[in-house]
Order: sequence, then C-alpha cells, then structure tokens
Amino acid sequence: MKLSSRYNQVNIFTSLIALIITGVIYYVVIHFILTDKLDKDLAVEENEINQYVKTYQKLPLPASYIDQQVHYKEVKEINQAREFSYTTYYNAKEQEIEPGRSLITTIALNDKKYVVTITKSRVESEDLVRIILFITLGITCFLLISLILINRFVLNSLWKPFYTLLNQMKAYQVSRMGKINRVPTKIDEFNELNDSAIAMAASVQQDYKELKSFTDNASHEMMTPLAVINSKLDSLLQTEPFTKSQGALLEDIYQAVGRLSRLNQSLLLLAKIENNLIPDLQDIDMKELLESKIRQFQELFEKDGLQLIHQLESCQLRMSKYLVDILMNNLFSNAVRHNHKGGLIEVRLQKDSLQLINTGRDAGLEGQLFDRFSKSAPSEGLGLGLAISKQICALYGFTIAYTYQNEKHFFTVHF
Repeated sequence: MKLSSRYNQVNIFTSLIALIITGVIYYVVIHFILTDKLDKDLAVEENEINQYVKTYQKLPLPASYIDQQVHYKEVKEINQAREFSYTTYYNAKEQEIEPGRSLITTIALNDKKYVVTITKSRVESEDLVRIILFITLGITCFLLISLILINRFVLNSLWKPFYTLLNQMKAYQVSRMGKINRVPTKIDEFNELNDSAIAMAASVQQDYKELKSFTDNASHEMMTPLAVINSKLDSLLQTEPFTKSQGALLEDIYQAVGRLSRLNQSLLLLAKIENNLIPDLQDIDMKELLESKIRQFQELFEKDGLQLIHQLESCQLRMSKYLVDILMNNLFSNAVRHNHKGGLIEVRLQKDSLQLINTGRDAGLEGQLFDRFSKSAPSEGLGLGLAISKQICALYGFTIAYTYQNEKHFFTVHF
C-alpha cells in the first residue's frame, strides 16, 4: 500500500470518527438547549396561572390550543411533586398524536387542591433538531469529500517529485553509466533524498568503473601468460615420451589451462557487451537462424536420444549476428547439457518472444540463475552462459525469464 493511500485512510477514518463524535455532542447540546427553553416556557405559563389564581381567586379556564394544553384535576391530597416530563398529546387541528413536554404542578385554592398539567408541543423543537442534524450531516459529508479530493490532488502533487525520483532509480542501470537528474522541489526531505540518490549513483558508478577496469585489465593480461603456457606445453610434448603418470599430469594441466582460457574469453565478452563494443547491427531472420541452429545441434540431440519439437513463426530482429548466435548457443547448450536421456526439447518462436522448454535432471532452479558463476552442483560449465545471455538481452532491451512447471524448465526471451 502506498504511503499516500495509507495516510488518506487514517486521515479520513480519524476525521470521520471526530465528526461523528462532534455531531453527536452537537445534537445532544442543541437538544438540551431546546428542552431547557421549553421548560422555561412551561415555568412562565405556571407562573401566569399562579398570578391569575392570586388575583381572581379562581382557576383559569382549561385551554387546548394547537401548541399548548392546560388541564386541571382536583385531588384530595397532593402526593406528586413538581416535575417536567416528555409526553404526547392529541392535536385536534392536525388530528394526530404529537410529541410534547409537560409540567405537572399543584395549586391550592379555597381549601381545594388541584393538579395542573401544562403541555407544550415539541414538534417545532424536533423539526429544528432534525434540520440541525441534516445540516450537520451535510457539512460532515462535504468536509469528507473535500478532504478526499484535497488528499487525492494536493498530495499527489506534493509526492510527484518523489515518484519522479523513484522512477529514475528504478530505471537506473550502472552498466549504461546513466545518471540521476535532480528533481526540482521545495520539500526539504525530497531535496535531501535527491542529493543522497545522486551521491549514491556517483559512488556506485565509480566503484563499477574501477571493478570493470580491473576485470578488463586482468582478462587482457591473462591472455599472454595463457598463450605462453599453451606454447610451452606443446613444446614439452614434442621433446620425449612420458610415463603414464606424467601424461595424466599434463592432461590435467591442459584441462585447467583450457578452462582458464574459456573463463578469460567469457569475461572479455561480458566486458565488451557491457561497454557496447560489438556494434555490428543487422536484420536477423530468427526463424532461419533457429532452423540452422537446430541442424547444428542435431547430432547432440540424437546422441542423447532427445526429442525435438519446434513451432517457428516469422520474426525479424535488429541486433548483432555475433551476439544472437552466442545467445542461441547458450540456450540450446543449456537445454542439452541439463537434460536427461530420452528427454524433450521444445522451441517456440513467436513475433515477440522465443521460448525453449526442456525436461531436466534437476527440479526448479534457484532465483539467482542469471547471476555470474551461478550453476547447479553437477554442472561442469563456468556458470557464465546464462549471465552472458541476460547481458545480451539487456543490451537490446529484451527480457529473459525462467520458470519451472510440470517437471519442465522454461526459458523465455521477450523481444
């Protein structure tokens, strides 16, 4: 989840809770104020009745108005204290029961005792509270919508420099010697992040240059000693016969020198690919190339009893013929070397992808399959073939991927 989305969720949830609590408190306070006003009106009416009784020594006539009713009831003893209460009363004009607020009090007149019930309508108060509630809900919804829109557009604008810098970092490739451009922003934290990213990229580039220079120099310097060793071995073999043990030692030396020579050539090839020093671009007919490659590997297929299935569509690519030949050799060699007797190899070529599928002795391989010197335990290779393949694909903007399904290894190159 993005930080802005998480912030929006927390912010909106907190605001919603705060607005609901505030709305409830607001409703209760308004309701209390209106009820208190009704109680004061009832008390005024009670005071007027008491004044009338003192003045005229009689009770006022019972009243039944639209919004107020007054009733008297003679009692022998007064057992009820003065109290306010919620009640209902019948509105003759509207012909319906309406909510009301009543005051029950007592009056003594001419040795008689009366219970006076004064009732006032709460309809207007309830309507006012309902209107206030709707207004509060409307304002709450408006604030929430405004908050969502502000967070969506304003925060997206504020975070734009961060995502611009992030996209640059995602697309950054040290082998291409690219750089991270400064993103103009007024946010101090983003400026600091920008400075750190630029400094990191410069440091990584410097380390990469030094490492690449060391690899290039070491590979070039190794060529002369290897040539000298091979020459001396050839001269040594032409001198005189050797014993069986001496011949075994010489064979081991030849194998070691050959392995070292192949390693040196592979590292040199990687350096050339990374530096884009093989610029012989030309149009390649992949269907024709694969048909030729299948014929070249036919003897190896027959030797191990491998069954070949191929589905080839027309596909044109513009790249180095030398590199595409190395790429195909690596993929086919990998499919043959890691297969088992009587296994299966499938070659599928489409306009935008090439897929080689093979059965194998191993289960699914590790995720670092395309790293340099990464290989399975029984493999006798150098562990550079797939690394070279990945580097060739990266040079031309291709992607190479590996999956393992139904006891088969899938290598897919997306053009």
